[in-house]
Amino acid sequence: MPPLDPESERIRAIYDRRGPALTPGDGSFLFGGSRQWLASRASGDTLEIGIGGGRTIRHYPPDVRLTGIEPSGVMLGRARAEARAAGRAVDLREGDAMALDFPDASFDTVAFCLVLCTVPDDRGALHEAARVLRPGGRLLAVEHVRSPNPIVRLVERLWQPIGLRQAGDHMLRDPLDHLDDAGFDVETFERGRLGIVERLVAVRRA
Repeated sequence: MPPLDPESERIRAIYDRRGPALTPGDGSFLFGGSRQWLASRASGDTLEIGIGGGRTIRHYPPDVRLTGIEPSGVMLGRARAEARAAGRAVDLREGDAMALDFPDASFDTVAFCLVLCTVPDDRGALHEAARVLRPGGRLLAVEHVRSPNPIVRLVERLWQPIGLRQAGDHMLRDPLDHLDDAGFDVETFERGRLGIVERLVAVRRA
């Protein structure tokens, strides 16, 4: 993997040191069931960007051919252990969401699970996802986003400086801001949990 930019390197160091503590559990109030929701919608050749410790691996359908990238070597080691425990053959490698080391039109599905909030350039990551998707391929995303509720959004705004310092975590982003520009049409969209959690499926335009 080519050298990361300074902010990506800072985030990688944070996840090498504190990754499991920063990763929501499958049963958390905000994100419970989200990994199952995302993985169950994948098909064919699938790339999960920012696979972290591999908590989604067990939930993918058995016929999915799964590739996962992750900048943190520590988290990647955990993902390999998860794949072994699940009995899944998964191509796991270090990688950068903003500079994917795959040819154009390599995948049928690209998935993000609580990743775009920490990628330094979320717009660039979505454009890269579009590049490696085949026409008609699907983008799956579960993200925490800025809430439409003004009180909740104020809390997010106040917390953001702390989140950025501790985990590179942007509280006020939303993938919907960039999907059209990246060449996607939204197929399914859900928002719940005080408007903070967003689940979506988008299709790569031909």
